[in-house]
Amino acid sequence: MIQENVELSDKNTLRLPATAQWFAQPSSEQQLQEILNDPRFTPLPRTVIGDGSNLLIHENIDGLVIKPAMRGISVIEESSEHVLIEVMAGENWDQLVDYTLAQGWQGLENLSLIPGSVGAAPFQNIGAYGVELVDVFESLDAMSVADAQVRNFSKQQCGFSYRDSFFKSVQPGQWVITRVRLRLNKIEKLTLSYADLAERFSALAAENQSAHGVRELICALRRSKLPDPAELANAGSFFKNPVVSSEKFESLQRSFPSIVGYPQPHGAYKLAAGWLIEQAQWKGKREGSVGMHAQQALVLVNYGGATGADVMSFAKRVQDSIAEIFSVTLEREPVLLPRALGD
Repeated sequence: MIQENVELSDKNTLRLPATAQWFAQPSSEQQLQEILNDPRFTPLPRTVIGDGSNLLIHENIDGLVIKPAMRGISVIEESSEHVLIEVMAGENWDQLVDYTLAQGWQGLENLSLIPGSVGAAPFQNIGAYGVELVDVFESLDAMSVADAQVRNFSKQQCGFSYRDSFFKSVQPGQWVITRVRLRLNKIEKLTLSYADLAERFSALAAENQSAHGVRELICALRRSKLPDPAELANAGSFFKNPVVSSEKFESLQRSFPSIVGYPQPHGAYKLAAGWLIEQAQWKGKREGSVGMHAQQALVLVNYGGATGADVMSFAKRVQDSIAEIFSVTLEREPVLLPRALGD
């Protein structure tokens, strides 16, 4: 159940080389509890990972790396309009989306083809095409790394925000998410707020204008824009879309009339990080084994042989360039492991 000196390059989609001092894949909450209470590992640092699609591993990881492998999907309650399901953390996210639609449950279709595990979804508050996990989230169970006690977290307690949560930024590394509960619709309520998606959806034959149709469109869109990590190592969108004040957006508009921005609550604007990167001439640019993808400026790729240090160095040059041109700070989206002080 616990292995020593495990290579992690096949456990992160950027395929960055590193070794875990100890590695465990508990397939039940009881196993996880036993691992956390094992006196051999009690004094050691613990690191929790999912399927590795949002990680930047920059060096070897001391202590114990835990990858939850609990599986299972069950119905907690059901009505004529909704169903509440409980999903174990080790389930694959996109397989869950496919499964729920096959059952006639709607709500996850916009989140199709997002890589990763179910346990990692609330950590990141995954989102795409106008929908975030928080929109269907009910609650979760997580086990404390410190004492192996299980706590239930409500939606409010999870502190969800844009690509963020309590588990990511308030108490990082302190909890292992074990179960996630989602409330889905049995009556179709599609989200088509993205113009490109709405246009493609309206062009579908009437019999295909459904949640299944939305899933197929989004899978096609993602495949056309994002490289498959199995073919070209990447962690998806490497930078968050920065949010700025309306005053800052208006100032940028005066200097860059074609800048892409989306209105947010309280007068803020979310900028398209990919547009900023492309305007700064980083799209398709490669330095050694690292570069920004030629078709999608927001995706940093490892062409083979890159280290975590190589990726961090390249990413910093991109960030510095954006700051110099636009006076905008780009934040990294993948989680840095081992964690830097204050990260």
